[in-house]
Amino acid sequence: MVRIRKAGHHGILLPELKIGLDYSGSKAEHYFVSHAHADHMPRNRKLTVYATPPTARFMKLRGFGGEVIELEFGKPLETENARITLYPAGHILGSAMTFVESELGSVLYTGDYRTPPAPATEGFQLPENSIDQFITEATFSLPIYKWKSEEELSAQIHNFASTSLKEGYTPIFTAYNLGKAQELMYILKELNHPIQIHGAGFKLCGVYEEFGFPLGDYETYNRETCEGKILITPSSALGTGFASSVKKKRIAYCSGWAANESRQTQLTVDELIPISDHLDFFELIDLCEKIQPKKVWITHTPNPKVVQYYLDQLGITSGFLDLEGDGQ
Repeated sequence: MVRIRKAGHHGILLPELKIGLDYSGSKAEHYFVSHAHADHMPRNRKLTVYATPPTARFMKLRGFGGEVIELEFGKPLETENARITLYPAGHILGSAMTFVESELGSVLYTGDYRTPPAPATEGFQLPENSIDQFITEATFSLPIYKWKSEEELSAQIHNFASTSLKEGYTPIFTAYNLGKAQELMYILKELNHPIQIHGAGFKLCGVYEEFGFPLGDYETYNRETCEGKILITPSSALGTGFASSVKKKRIAYCSGWAANESRQTQLTVDELIPISDHLDFFELIDLCEKIQPKKVWITHTPNPKVVQYYLDQLGITSGFLDLEGDGQ
């Protein structure tokens, strides 16, 4: 089978194939970027990499100075050692799983992913060919994390905004500037109410519009005119003056971590909305059972033991890719 080496928090190196997956080192010849969140983009901002067209746009907007060769979903790239195909990951717009096929076997690297997919994405799709090794994130690696349906979450988001506005409050949704913010906007556009988004997120919204995901009536955040609008911002900005001029406001914390109700008192927010751009614990286990790989490699989790226990019960061999070293 293909040898897999973990290189840092997310980077993966396939040394025999000279392929790097969200990788920043110098030992690869071909680099593939799963999506444009900062922890998956190469630290070396001058590399030549492959990514989907939306990811290429986002990377440039977020300061990547290297060359991004655009690779469409489902269109294989042949190297001297392997055949590489990108598949929709359902995490954020442009997010891709990387499927590597070679004489040594096949590997599917998920990056970050969600199934069922987030609504403002290209969907989620698995390769038709068999997968020997499956490298999966396990951000939500405990059974307490089980998501509500998209319909339930959309209704909760609409209700929080509508009720707040009706009662004279300005609703504020906290969300990452890339992905979660635009997913909320895509859901909230049905209310036909003006939205203001943090400036760092605003510059990314045009890529969603370009690729067919309308985000409603939105503009960049303006302290002087934000009262009475629907506001979207990363939570960190609340501590640096975002909407500090608004006297009557309600804050919704939007994250998979909101499934843990203790977050409400820890963060002093008015509502917890457990909307995630990652899959939940049970979706992860179900997907591994569906794929039936020869081995599952778990990454991006502080403790893989519960996931491994459930996989053991299904007869699925698994291992943990720690921060550095070969999979074993």
